[in-house]
Amino acid sequence: MEEDTRRPLVTGVVVLAVILVLIGGFVIWRHDPKAELTVKSIPNDLTLTLDGQQIAANGKLDVRPGTHTLEGSREGFQSYTQTLTVRGKDPVSATVYLYANGPVGVEWGKNNPEQERETEAEAGRKYDEIQRRLAAKYPVLDQLPYIGPGFKATYEGSRSDPGNPEAISLRILIYGPDGKKEALEWIAGNRWDPASLDIIYATS
Repeated sequence: MEEDTRRPLVTGVVVLAVILVLIGGFVIWRHDPKAELTVKSIPNDLTLTLDGQQIAANGKLDVRPGTHTLEGSREGFQSYTQTLTVRGKDPVSATVYLYANGPVGVEWGKNNPEQERETEAEAGRKYDEIQRRLAAKYPVLDQLPYIGPGFKATYEGSRSDPGNPEAISLRILIYGPDGKKEALEWIAGNRWDPASLDIIYATS
């Protein structure tokens, strides 16, 4: 008899718990902020994933705040990876442009001249942006190449950070007995900090 009276009570507790979970989930879902992500891709038939899940190559979708990874790939093109940071409900946009690295990609460009031109324009824009950031980060670039007494200063891609397109190494070619000393005096005279420059010394 006692067991029969407990059964409705247990059932009621379980039902109440389920209802509370559902209500809590609904409240969380309603207050879960999402931002609108607009994606534009070239080639327009590439495979695009967001955090490992395939999404449309072009269009809009809702994303939660946080850090996300976009990856694009297609036969005949270089793969592309981009990290996005979404803050609150602020809309975010991303352009995913792949560049041909094989015959298939080259042929695609010939058959899609408008997208090819847009890709080239985007490449030029990105190059100009990188050059502006480099100039701001490395004032020494304004004077390169520079020929001084016993040395010549130029620059190249960073030896210490080769994967970073926005890092350089200052290359100083020494061809005089006091070339290195003169180069350091030239650096100090321009009030540049040698410690901030990835300097490579070479001899002729």
